[in-house]
Amino acid sequence: MSLTCTICKKTSNETDIKRCGKCSETPYCSRECQGTDWKRHKKGCGKPPPRPGSSPPKSVDQGISQPFTNLERGNWLHGRSEKDTYRLLLDAYRLRTEDDYNLEQIVDEDGLYSGNPNSLPGFKRFLDKAEQRPDLLPAWWNAEKRRECEAMGLDESVWQTLTCKIEKSDIIEHYGDGQFPMQLRLFAEAVVQRGPGGQSGATMRKLMADMEQGKMEGMSMAHVDATTGSMRGSS
Repeated sequence: MSLTCTICKKTSNETDIKRCGKCSETPYCSRECQGTDWKRHKKGCGKPPPRPGSSPPKSVDQGISQPFTNLERGNWLHGRSEKDTYRLLLDAYRLRTEDDYNLEQIVDEDGLYSGNPNSLPGFKRFLDKAEQRPDLLPAWWNAEKRRECEAMGLDESVWQTLTCKIEKSDIIEHYGDGQFPMQLRLFAEAVVQRGPGGQSGATMRKLMADMEQGKMEGMSMAHVDATTGSMRGSS
């Protein structure tokens, strides 16, 4: 297949074309052309394109296919980048604390909802529980990675900061996926061993996983209300 230089448009029929050594994707005919394009190219260099149908479609290094199947199998965080793992652990905890406050008026005395500057102590307890669940965290997780995750939570420049409260609508807007709050809630339930408001999400998790795998004839994700998690048309 003929390659075309991204900048000068020369083809591999005219000159030697090589792809970027970092991402192995973008073609250039020379270092000069690569240097000319670097300001634009560096923003996405090394970052793989989103997989078709991956979730979530934005604000992560890479979404995954069949997320509810992975939740059902207990490996939702496996195969993700370290930064994505940190982001999702933080947001699963942040949304869970919001749900606990809204549904049951449960607040941590050392957290944001009690007027403290951040929710790090509660997040540490959340991680303690996650580490007790067999294979819930990826194999590379260790004490050093945990410290990095906690440090991200205290970084006020990142969206997942533990210094700010969060709502479901914020999650949907940030990640571009109406069903992503459900994923975060189901993961947090696996950590805490209790659903928001005491309601188990096991049935919905299995239903969503079955739909992803084509086991529910005539049903699709479109039949699930992203706001409530219930089936459309049900009471």
